[in-house]
Amino acid sequence: MNFAIEFLSQPWHWAVSGALLTVLMVLMLVFGEKFGISSSFETICSMAGGGRKIQLFNFNWRKQSWQLAFIGGAIIGGAIGTTLLQSSEPVAISQDTVAHLASMGIATPQSTAEGLGFVPRELFTFESLLTAKGFLLLVLGGFLIGFGTRWASGCTSGHAISGLSNLQLPSLIAVIGFFIGGLLMTHLFLPLILSL
Repeated sequence: MNFAIEFLSQPWHWAVSGALLTVLMVLMLVFGEKFGISSSFETICSMAGGGRKIQLFNFNWRKQSWQLAFIGGAIIGGAIGTTLLQSSEPVAISQDTVAHLASMGIATPQSTAEGLGFVPRELFTFESLLTAKGFLLLVLGGFLIGFGTRWASGCTSGHAISGLSNLQLPSLIAVIGFFIGGLLMTHLFLPLILSL
C-alpha cells in the first residue's frame, strides 16, 4: 500500500494527462456528449430548479447526470490528492516565472507547517481579500471569469479540449481570446494591480 501511495504521489509526466484526455475525448465523441466544467454547472442549476426562471437552465438535467459524477470525482480526487497523495516536493515553477513574480513582490509558493504551498500567500488568503488588490483579483476576477464563460458559451476546458477536438470554429476563436486575455493579464494588468 505504501509503495502505491508513494508511486502515485510523485510528479508525473505531462504526457500522461494528454493521453488520458485523448481517451476521454474519444469517449465523449462516441457517446455524443460535451465536456466542460461550465456545462456541469448548468446541469446543477437545472437540477436546482433554475429552469423555472431562466430559460438557459430549462432542460432535462437527467440526461446530463453523468456530469454530476464528473464534478463529484473532481472534488473527491482533489481531496485525495491534497491529503493522501500529498507530495513533499514544492510546486515546480520555471526560474523565469520565479524571477517575474519576485519583481512584482510575490514569493514562490513554499511548503509550510500549515501545508504545501500551491498558490502565492500574498494573493490567496482571507486577509488579502480585504485589500484593494485582493478584492480586484479574487472577487472581481472571479466575476469576470464567470461572465466570460457565459459570454463565450463555455469555459477553457470545454472550448480548448472539447470544442477544438470537434473542430469547432467558435471554440478556436474563444481559445485565441483566452490566450490574448491571459497575456494581457500577465504582462499589463497584473503588474498594475499588484502595484496598488
